[in-house]
Amino acid sequence: MSEQPIDVLIVGAGASGAAVAWSLAETKMRIVCLEQGGFMNSSQYPSAGRDWEARGLSDYSISPNVRQLPADYPINDSASPIKVANFNAVGGGTILYAGHYPRFHPSDFKVKSLDGVADDWPIEYGDLAPFYAENDRMMGVAGLPGDPAYPPDNSERMPPLPLGRAGEVLARGFNKLGWHWWPSDTAIATEDYDGRGKCINLGACTWGCAQGAKASTDITYWPHAMRAGVELRTGCRVREITVGDDGMASGAIYYDEDGVEREVRAHVVIMACNAVGTSRILLNSTSAAFPDGLANSTGLVGRNLMFHPYALIQGVFEEELDGHHGPHKIIRSQQFYETDPERDFVRGYTMEIQRGRGPVTTALDGLHRGLIPWGAAHHDAFRTLYNRITGMVAVCEDLPEEHNRVVLDPELTDADGIPSPRIDYTLSDNSRKMLDHAVARASEVLRAAGAGEIMTESPIARGGWHLMGTARMGTDPARSVVNEWGRSHDVRNLFVVDGSVFVTSAGVNPTRTIQALALYVADQMKRRLANLFD
Repeated sequence: MSEQPIDVLIVGAGASGAAVAWSLAETKMRIVCLEQGGFMNSSQYPSAGRDWEARGLSDYSISPNVRQLPADYPINDSASPIKVANFNAVGGGTILYAGHYPRFHPSDFKVKSLDGVADDWPIEYGDLAPFYAENDRMMGVAGLPGDPAYPPDNSERMPPLPLGRAGEVLARGFNKLGWHWWPSDTAIATEDYDGRGKCINLGACTWGCAQGAKASTDITYWPHAMRAGVELRTGCRVREITVGDDGMASGAIYYDEDGVEREVRAHVVIMACNAVGTSRILLNSTSAAFPDGLANSTGLVGRNLMFHPYALIQGVFEEELDGHHGPHKIIRSQQFYETDPERDFVRGYTMEIQRGRGPVTTALDGLHRGLIPWGAAHHDAFRTLYNRITGMVAVCEDLPEEHNRVVLDPELTDADGIPSPRIDYTLSDNSRKMLDHAVARASEVLRAAGAGEIMTESPIARGGWHLMGTARMGTDPARSVVNEWGRSHDVRNLFVVDGSVFVTSAGVNPTRTIQALALYVADQMKRRLANLFD
């Protein structure tokens, strides 16, 4: 079945899809967003119950291969040491992120010029600065202005999250070493904000915030966008973007929640499905004009996949700390963020200081590491670990390499028979050296703070939270998929606004930048309304 053409079709209702929908709504165009998941019920989040750790390993796992919910599609990531994390719902990955909310640095847009690797972005920090600020107002950011690692900005912030015992202890370690640290910017309300209640330290933030303090786009952007007239259709799994005889995108074919095949026609199509989901749909959108997938004349769709290789470094302390209570990420250090010629790798990483573990995770990992025995000493050993573990993760910049890619799996499909994505990814020597450096330096911090036993995982196997680079932005059509404002070089009415467009990954969480980019692309589209449909 088909319907009369709409003006703008957006595929994906997560971080970027929500932002671009809200921004374009003021044009009064007819805008429809298709989302394969549904709206979440916050009263059913794991943080509303005592079984939150068990549910984090089942129906709220970060891996769709574990969850296997109706909205999910399987991902073949057996050929990658880092497994993909995503979530399919209105709000997308912002449902399960920790709310850690840094910006990119100005240097992150000029990696080629500064360090001779990868490519420079076709835009600069200054181009995104007003859209960072606009996004901050929509999401609500808590933090402390004045971090010397960043340029000054005039964005309004709520007061930062309390450091808590864990933050104070680790700050003590950084201070002893004379290294940078700063309270994290977080998308978590510390005051009542835009109809949302402030944080009340429920904990379990990464499995959905039952309080609504964490800024997921289902409760920030989408209420405003829908009141402004955007139509959001849930339970709609897009199979392909269709193409007309003129070579322009003409809409999409999708399956509704009853499995009925439907078609929606549109004058403009915007992809917002993350760097795996967007690649999957574009590669599956084959036609006589695009036999290798839509917008893929260069063969670059799906290539240059970047994760952030993560290292986990935690220590056991004699003093009692916060355990898992409160938001997960509290302070950051960017002491080793920029390239240092004395190191054996280029670029750098951010240390994100975390609170501790829940009781189940403490017990399982203690047993796995041989720190908790069975028998008479079992409970005493558990008590020496519970509420006494804290540490950090190191978020390492991943440089783009064409062989790291998303392709269509020849056998695996989702419930509607659409080919699933396969991930082909190897960890570079540069990333491996960076991870080793991060583990060594973080261990120094923990020891300086008074830790005894130190536990590490590097890279974190199930740490593919950040998906970037598979439809990269650039001015050269031979070396990029979209231009400097997100428009496909091949298909003039096709846009990409998610992390696919990233040229480089930086060494920080990407959500704030993804959303600023989506607002930037929307602004560029509004400036060009007269020829947008050409």
